[in-house]
Amino acid sequence: MRTPAITTSTSPNSLTNPSSPTSGKALRWPAAAAACAAAVALVAGCGTDATAGVVPEGWGTLKTSAVTVAHPPAFTPQSAGERSTYNAAAATLAEGGKDVGMITVQLDFTNADSVEEAAIGAEAGIALGSTLGKQRKIEVAGPKGRTEARRIDFEFTEKGSRIKGVIVAGLDSARKSYAVRVDAAKGRLGDGDLTKIIDSITLK
Repeated sequence: MRTPAITTSTSPNSLTNPSSPTSGKALRWPAAAAACAAAVALVAGCGTDATAGVVPEGWGTLKTSAVTVAHPPAFTPQSAGERSTYNAAAATLAEGGKDVGMITVQLDFTNADSVEEAAIGAEAGIALGSTLGKQRKIEVAGPKGRTEARRIDFEFTEKGSRIKGVIVAGLDSARKSYAVRVDAAKGRLGDGDLTKIIDSITLK
């Protein structure tokens, strides 16, 4: 799977292609598909309950200088040499030798002075033709309590497979943009696990 990159390239929604265009600082998001997130119906959780920031038992954690996020045990973290240079951290879900899911973290991917601007920049990494849901206000865990963020749900088709994706974007403690993206082929990531991923997002 390719995680849509928020930078320039060919296929912005691809689990292997690393880029896609936007304004200001190049948005980098290795193109789409499994690192990835979901259409309006993919998840019910909004990341606003008391469990946010909690890593479920048995899960792993993707750690970056500004953001951490948990991943289900079936996901395998990528090393710096394996992941796109646009990703500060990434993990993939494989099935039959193919990537069917992906979680990525991008830091300082666009110039933004607000959570809204960060979310708009993140949307630029979603390919044209995708089914895009309405942005939703959510909160994630931060060093001083709950912090506002935006959730973007979307869905697209890649090589005959329907991919559902979710991006959580905002500003970190240093007021720099960040985006956590989850993509998965339909039926490969349960709603409950997606909610736990979103609820685990924590700003340092």
